[in-house]
Amino acid sequence: MKIGVIGGGQLGRMLALAGTPLGMDFAFLDPAPDACAAALGDHLQADYSDEQQLRQLADAVDLVTFEFESVPAETVAFLSSFVPVYPSAQALRIARDRWFEKSLFRELGIPTPEFADIQSQADLETAVASIGLPAVLKTRTLGYDGKGQKVLRSAEDVAGTFAELGSVPCLLEGFVPFTGEVSLVAVRARDGQTRFYPLAHNTHEAGILKLSVASSDHPLQALAEDYLGRVLDKLDYVGVLAFEFFEVDGGLKANEIAPRVHNSGHWTIEGAECSQFENHLRAIAGLPLGSTAKVGESAMVNFIGEVPALEQVVAIDGCHLHHYGKAFKPGRKVGHATLRSADLASLRQGIDQVQQLIGH
Repeated sequence: MKIGVIGGGQLGRMLALAGTPLGMDFAFLDPAPDACAAALGDHLQADYSDEQQLRQLADAVDLVTFEFESVPAETVAFLSSFVPVYPSAQALRIARDRWFEKSLFRELGIPTPEFADIQSQADLETAVASIGLPAVLKTRTLGYDGKGQKVLRSAEDVAGTFAELGSVPCLLEGFVPFTGEVSLVAVRARDGQTRFYPLAHNTHEAGILKLSVASSDHPLQALAEDYLGRVLDKLDYVGVLAFEFFEVDGGLKANEIAPRVHNSGHWTIEGAECSQFENHLRAIAGLPLGSTAKVGESAMVNFIGEVPALEQVVAIDGCHLHHYGKAFKPGRKVGHATLRSADLASLRQGIDQVQQLIGH
């Protein structure tokens, strides 16, 4: 079986690494000449709107998926006329637009921060008067890793901010006084069978995920599964989807969903019976889903900007290095380490050792 992937970044690379032992081959469509997934399959260097190259991809593969939500939904809709594509264009259209996303949560009865659609500076000022400050203004599409958003704490922050974010459609969200951030990764098969991984505790810095620790018997696991299950069923979703939540007053408030394999699920590569990457491929290919059970205690530490020396990382007990083969650049995710231990004390020790290597 040959899988087409829209996007050739590290998520596509890790999908191919998971699929190769299953006998799968891969082709990536990505405009970047140095797409880091290209070493794992064919590389069609083209824009996501290049219909000629999209047809070439469709003719060369058995089915198509995508590795990130910056892909236009129109691209997925076009491809689906020629080859099966999972997840669907409709799922992508909703997940990549924060207004559609939050409106879906509201429709499904999933708690969210207060929010408002912002099309102008006047809209922003009206919404601030209603929602109050502090609040967060985010572009409706394309924002990630802290990009395309600004925290508003005072009237001075509000002035001119719509133009500062590019005068593009935005969403204003009330600030959430959360006690923690967690994410749930799930996989849904073509026949609707669904499996959930354990909730992961996440730590961000400057909007970029730095650390994810898989939980054991989290008291909010069932609630998170209920909320994510509602989304999966409503979208008739196929593949892996991640749901990020804020922990608030003993419950959960929705942050956002990602219609793909997710950074906070990287711990599953060594820390689960079947990784999120293999399970995504199983789901879209119509294969039986793998077990999402944990294997020991697991965590993931991102490497931002640069990767420590190989010999330093692999010298840490239970530590596994994943180098993306990308050029080092400040603020860029260039690799990660997954850690697996028999107990939480040993896991914490390993996390501390990795973080010392990167100056945290």
